[in-house]
Amino acid sequence: MSVAKNTEITASGSTIEAAIAHGVDRATATLKNVKQVWVKEIVAKVEGGKVSEYRVEMKVTFVLD
Repeated sequence: MSVAKNTEITASGSTIEAAIAHGVDRATATLKNVKQVWVKEIVAKVEGGKVSEYRVEMKVTFVLD
């Protein structure tokens, strides 16, 4: 039997995919056994009438040793 824990993080990037990848890269650098992420919210920062950055809020699930 295993026990999992969730934590919430926010990451940014030039695309939605880049923001998610940045969050996963950072989470896996600190947490062991990351199994999945759930993107809860996507926000786009607008400058000069164009999207300049995406921010994703996500839950990271990892299994405890």
